[in-house]
Amino acid sequence: MDKDTGATFPFDPEMINRWVEDLPAVADPVSAYKQVMDMWGGVLAPLAKAGHDNVNPRDKRFAGPEWEQPVFDLMRQGYKIMSDYMIGAAEQLEGVPEAERAKIAFAVRTVVDAMSPSNSPFTNPVALQRAVETKGESLMKGMSHLWADMQRGQLTHTDSSAFELGRNIACTPGKVVYQSRLFQLLQFEPTTEKVLETPLVIFPPWINRYYILDLTAERSYIRWCVEQGISVFVVSWKSADESMGDVVWDDYIAAQIEAIDTIRDLLDVNSVHAIGYCVAGTTLAATLSILAARGEADKVKAATFFTAQVDFTSAGDLLNFVDDGQISMIEALSSKGYLDGRVMALTFNMLRGNDLIWSTVGKHYLLGEDYPSFDLLHWNGDVTNLPARWHREYLTELYRDNRLVVPGSISALGVPIDLTRVATPSYIQAGREDHIAPAESVWKIRDHFKGPLTFVLAGSGHIAGVVNPPALGKYQYWTNDAKVETLDQFIEGATETKGSWWPHWRQWLEEQDAKMVPAKGARKPGKGKLKALEDAPGTFVKTR
Repeated sequence: MDKDTGATFPFDPEMINRWVEDLPAVADPVSAYKQVMDMWGGVLAPLAKAGHDNVNPRDKRFAGPEWEQPVFDLMRQGYKIMSDYMIGAAEQLEGVPEAERAKIAFAVRTVVDAMSPSNSPFTNPVALQRAVETKGESLMKGMSHLWADMQRGQLTHTDSSAFELGRNIACTPGKVVYQSRLFQLLQFEPTTEKVLETPLVIFPPWINRYYILDLTAERSYIRWCVEQGISVFVVSWKSADESMGDVVWDDYIAAQIEAIDTIRDLLDVNSVHAIGYCVAGTTLAATLSILAARGEADKVKAATFFTAQVDFTSAGDLLNFVDDGQISMIEALSSKGYLDGRVMALTFNMLRGNDLIWSTVGKHYLLGEDYPSFDLLHWNGDVTNLPARWHREYLTELYRDNRLVVPGSISALGVPIDLTRVATPSYIQAGREDHIAPAESVWKIRDHFKGPLTFVLAGSGHIAGVVNPPALGKYQYWTNDAKVETLDQFIEGATETKGSWWPHWRQWLEEQDAKMVPAKGARKPGKGKLKALEDAPGTFVKTR
């Protein structure tokens, strides 16, 4: 057993030692195979040169100079022709409903990606060259990586030993000041003498850990907000276990209201600002509707939505996972009352198969490369389990049947949900390259809320489009104050601003309420009526 990973290897250690000592002999077949490929290269060179226009220069899978060798050049050319034909045929199927055609096209793209010659050590010249240079050691190391991933049931994307919660990730100083069955409420230590009177509560998606917004200090949105003079609270959701088999959407909506009321009472304020990220943003929309129906809309002064959808008619490739067969499979995998987070991780990886699956195969299995130290990838692999009943209802009632945007079609906490009741000032952020919550889908919030809305389109996608600190100077964002009806019209007349949208949001937040108060008393974690239960990041975020 490997003491660092806990993986049990199917090889006797002494056998591996003898194999490494005899690496020249092991590498001979690889060298011989490469020599045969080189021999054929001279014969096939004219043919490869004639078809070179078939090569896609932007395809990173075939970017290495080793692919210029005629045999492998022909392989990538043939693959390009084959993949274009198969995908094109699937996308142009006649007599098939559009939804079914999209599912078929997605399945074909998935198969085509798997068939790439870059995914095999025998047809990947970079891997072959590395095996020759290392006398087979790269393949042995890659085999160890593969076996370790098989043992944990999940792809590895980063060096798991590089980060430790509370030390160099999720390390913004704060305390857990409240705990319920579903969440811990974290309050962060102020760093300015004065703070905005209206505090901020962040609702991250329970599909992931909250610290996507509290990565390393340089990339932490939470730390940045604290430094901007904001009293920041965040909900840290509990990863589902067998005790949560009865949890439904009502429970998460009630939890949001519970957190809002807890903060209002702690700081003796009338309102909070609220952020909902992804599915927690969908839930925040329902929460605002219910508060409005109860006459309590003023509990939330302003709402911000990070890549959140309420209308799922344009929800992208995730719609391919909500047919009856997929739902039945999820039910079979959720017999203990929860869905293992590794299943969801695989689903999201499949949406970007080349980046999140096959690049790992190439780099870490075929080339035997060490894993990088990357905070975002570390978070991406830190999965959470989901309550089975609510996850199934979320996929069917929202994604598949799109009932949330039909007033009164869904009720929660005994109240029919009607998004047209929501008049709360809202800041809506979408990612231009978002593959999980497409920008055109996020845009549709504007079709249902009736309050003042500010829409911002950020560069990049579902994660990098949100987690984009100003200090990095990356990407851009677009704004457009004109009255437009569609996203295309918004983009056509938009003003592009280089860098992060965070300062734009901070200015918008202050426009909602600029009053400042001293950062003392209950504004400091554990100094008010709620005593500190433990240091941030708390226990829930560490429990799988």
